Amino acid sequence: MACLGTNYTISNYLTNIKMAYSNIPSPCYVLEENLLISNLELLASVRQRAGIEIICALKGFSFYHEFPLVKQYLDGATASSLNEARLAFEEMNVKSHVYSPAYLESEFTELKNYASHISFNSLRQYETFASRAMQLHISCGIRINPEYAEVETEMYNPCIAGSRLGIRRADLGTILPAGIEGFHSHTLCENDSYVLSRTLAVIDEKFGEFLPQLKWLNLGGGHLITREGYDVDHLVKTLQDFKAKYPNLTIILEPGSAVGWQTGFLKSTVLDIVESAGITVAIVDCSFAAHMPDTLEMPYKPRIRYANSEPEIGKPTYRFGGMTCLAGDFYGDYSFDKALQIGDEIIFEDMIHYTMVKTTTFNGVNLPSIGKIDQAGNFVLYKSFGYESYKDRL
Repeated sequence: MACLGTNYTISNYLTNIKMAYSNIPSPCYVLEENLLISNLELLASVRQRAGIEIICALKGFSFYHEFPLVKQYLDGATASSLNEARLAFEEMNVKSHVYSPAYLESEFTELKNYASHISFNSLRQYETFASRAMQLHISCGIRINPEYAEVETEMYNPCIAGSRLGIRRADLGTILPAGIEGFHSHTLCENDSYVLSRTLAVIDEKFGEFLPQLKWLNLGGGHLITREGYDVDHLVKTLQDFKAKYPNLTIILEPGSAVGWQTGFLKSTVLDIVESAGITVAIVDCSFAAHMPDTLEMPYKPRIRYANSEPEIGKPTYRFGGMTCLAGDFYGDYSFDKALQIGDEIIFEDMIHYTMVKTTTFNGVNLPSIGKIDQAGNFVLYKSFGYESYKDRL
């Protein structure tokens, strides 16, 4: 827990937390600020020990209300679009490392104003846009595809056959186009330092001849540094060794999940309980498809506070259904020590990364509110949504 100050006590904090929960609307994404600080402190430690840069990937963590806090610990942000780059510029007061599979001619002039680095997905894109970026002294690079990734879910694997993401070694030639200052490689997805080590070996084998010519190597996201059991010392040693071989390189990591990992929850409420072919279904006021899409895409089973994720014989067991009419908007089954009642609070854990950035208003279902529990244990409501939020997206 972050320092609460000399005039504040744990007792005060716990009292505030109890009051905070009673003030949280349903449904609501709630960031717990002390947990975010713990993650940021760990990331800052890695950054300092390894002598690298760590920037926040907005595609995974765009909780911009906390950007001033993030800026105290990390080196900035990485953006995948004009909107993300502008958000980082306005709310974090930084220019972003920018990468997109393709840039829009109509947006590029504005995008340049918010970028410190731009990575291009193809040599054609580089030839089309790079000279205009260089006029503003933006450092330009290209995304490479090492054709090596240890990612089980094909949807998240950028190195599958025919991938549109990055330039393969065979397509790069023997001489880098003039002006390229960096390589961007993103092939990890919630992986550990040992996967990174093996990936670096492949990058070195395939692209090593170019690395002494560059200023930076961006190793993308997917480094789940804040997950329990992650071997941080091995990560630091891996990065130190690579830097020793290529001292000319600034090495950059851009985690998104690791920033928001286990830093908050989605509060919901049981609206109805129905029986269907021997299965008890609890319908809640949020949606897996609209508000927790990664649970269906990855897929993974979200944790529910006070519930056992593995059904237990003899205990009340429920499948949870969302509010949309999509037949697949459900997840289960979970067991509880006592039977649920309509109106009970359900807390879906670890719902701050890759949630708000992917939400939809399918069926016209409202988005959850957004708030935080601050360092003193008080609840702060940032935003609620209604009809205009739904209409503005159409």
